[in-house]
Amino acid sequence: MRAVAGSVRTVRIGVLASGTGTILEALLDADLPIVVVVVDRRCRAEKVAERSGVPAVVLERRDFGESFDRDAFTSQVVAALAASGADVVAMAGFGTVLGAALHEAFPSRVLNTHPALLPAFKGWHAVEAALAAGVKVTGCTVHLATLEVDDGPILAQEAVPVLEGDDAHSLHERIKQVERRLYPATVRSFVDGLREPSAQPDATVVGAPDMRTGGLRATHPPTGSLETRNGEQQ
Repeated sequence: MRAVAGSVRTVRIGVLASGTGTILEALLDADLPIVVVVVDRRCRAEKVAERSGVPAVVLERRDFGESFDRDAFTSQVVAALAASGADVVAMAGFGTVLGAALHEAFPSRVLNTHPALLPAFKGWHAVEAALAAGVKVTGCTVHLATLEVDDGPILAQEAVPVLEGDDAHSLHERIKQVERRLYPATVRSFVDGLREPSAQPDATVVGAPDMRTGGLRATHPPTGSLETRNGEQQ
């Protein structure tokens, strides 16, 4: 992102999505400066972008086997983001793991939301894993994505109780309700920080669980340098 000395311009966001587009809708409803939505398959998210007047780029992934050229696909995604002038990338349920080229092009500027209180329950089936573990509290995490799966500096977390009789669908829906509020707010705070070089994004922790008791315990912002990491799906 470059600007004339003394001036401040809008930080532009590219969104990567694969599914129903509910998180994308929340980002758009927050009036964030989204300049492109890239999808890896035909999905509702593409239509959500188009209805909002945001260009949608379809890079349809056809190979899900061992022969899949991840680096070549990543290069296509990076090219689409770069063509739009995006400065920051927000993952919104993107179903393809991307390679190092994404993080080289957007160092410390790839954000992801995950339906668990990381570092607990990493991976694509986090909600099911939380239920199987019998925890009383789970939640969602917004973090900087890196090449390691669901790992990287935490920007915000909020706890969601597991209720008696919950199944994966009911629990995930309540987590999504939190995500639709927490993710846009965190992305907003992050891009505002980029506009002010002296500002550093702090982690916001609404509540994190003590896995033994189900109660909430305080957690602290991460220390050290910021890296980027991409949540892995396929």
